[in-house]
Amino acid sequence: MAHAQEIDPSFLALPLRALADAALARAKALGAEHADFRFERVRDAGWRLRDGKPAGSMDSTDTGYAVRVVHGGAWGFAAGVDLTMDAAARVATRAVEMAKLSARVIEAAGSDERVELAEEPVHGERTWVSSYEVNPFDVPDAEKTGLLAEWSGRLLGADGVSHVDASLLTVQENKFYADTAGTVTTQQRVRLHPQLTATAVLDSGEFDSMRTLAPPVGRGWEYALGTGWDWDAELERVPDLLAEKLRAPSVEPGSYDLVVDPSNLWLTIHESIGHATELDRALGYEAAYAGTSFATFDQLGTLRYGSEAMHVTGDRTAEHGLATVGFDDEGVQAQSWDLVRNGTLVGYQLDRRIAKLTGLGRSNGCAFADSPGHVPVQRMANVSLQPAADGPSTDELIGGVERGIYVLGDRSWSIDMQRYNFQFTGQRFHGIENGRLAGQLRDVAYQATTTDFWGSMEAVGGPQTYVLGGAFNCGKAQPGQIAAVSHGCPSALFRGVNILNTTQEAGA
Repeated sequence: MAHAQEIDPSFLALPLRALADAALARAKALGAEHADFRFERVRDAGWRLRDGKPAGSMDSTDTGYAVRVVHGGAWGFAAGVDLTMDAAARVATRAVEMAKLSARVIEAAGSDERVELAEEPVHGERTWVSSYEVNPFDVPDAEKTGLLAEWSGRLLGADGVSHVDASLLTVQENKFYADTAGTVTTQQRVRLHPQLTATAVLDSGEFDSMRTLAPPVGRGWEYALGTGWDWDAELERVPDLLAEKLRAPSVEPGSYDLVVDPSNLWLTIHESIGHATELDRALGYEAAYAGTSFATFDQLGTLRYGSEAMHVTGDRTAEHGLATVGFDDEGVQAQSWDLVRNGTLVGYQLDRRIAKLTGLGRSNGCAFADSPGHVPVQRMANVSLQPAADGPSTDELIGGVERGIYVLGDRSWSIDMQRYNFQFTGQRFHGIENGRLAGQLRDVAYQATTTDFWGSMEAVGGPQTYVLGGAFNCGKAQPGQIAAVSHGCPSALFRGVNILNTTQEAGA
């Protein structure tokens, strides 16, 4: 993806190439079959306001480098922070020593499984910068907190709003990668997430809250100023919606048709499709952190994941996607591919080792490490449900429902260790009667199995309903790593979904 922005000069001024050359030369001299070097600098900054007043801030930078090798058919990894050529060579030596130790452990366990990597074209020297207009780190902190305070003041000035929490998270991620095959990449990604929550407290002590639906994005400061999201319109609606929510009746449990907005559906995609189609999880290599997957490898090409309307892609190239890169942390160029086509499981998310192990050919670029001190692991792409080219509007989907619920915004969720049985709540639930919205409902959760839920999807909206949602904080691996990921989807219609009353379920 071409873009006018350039790599931060202060990152380019670091001895990136010299460190890489020293480390890779040492790894090759010690007999490594493969070696890669990754220098990373990640800056995270955030601000929180409570009722328009500062409640906390942070600004941290993680800088360092890592060497990963395959030696004797085993992985080796080591990291360092000393920016000298001798230190980089020593880190490479430690990585090879670790591989030798791992090989002995594997041999002692009676395993003959060797680490082999899928082939990847050599890309030479490449530079990539994510798509944004204004780097948020070029904007004065006073301007950022001033905007949060101004937004908070708008909400606090509305009738019925008792408290407002406002936050802004920003990240700039720089990575330099080089490997013994000859690929050398330098990349820069920027992302941010503004968020506000309004709370109303009644004299009776009853309270409730409503959060903005604006998703985190791979954009710059222009997003907070209205590019890609209408903040003025959303902030204007929140107080009235919150007041209506407090007066809303509690839902009657039972079977309902659902129209699910992208602001809610992205999380269901993340949990029931995104994690379930990570092939290391489906193979059982990932099990300790949130379990494995019901979508096992033997079902590739046959598992009926959902209805014919279901077309889900994995994508590392989507503009403004949180998991969008030019190249992953194994030097694999970003790609887009099908995971579910016409309701059938047809693909997985792969890194180079898993691609080779399973005979699936080339990796689709899903290796990522969240810091220089962590080894790359298979991580989620932007996993998205595709709209219908000539699909209906959200209003048209609602118009096809006699008795149902329109679901917006994410809140709490629960899913089992196989990514199969789940329930999700939301920010807002509007009853639907005879094709029209009929006021909000409270205490709603929808419950299903993954295949039943996606099998009940009768229709997806058109491109005009498509929104790229997501999160900064997807967790995986041990030691735990955090990754940002987006999930795009249109509005969608589901028939006959089980609705729980959360207050009744809690015994209240």
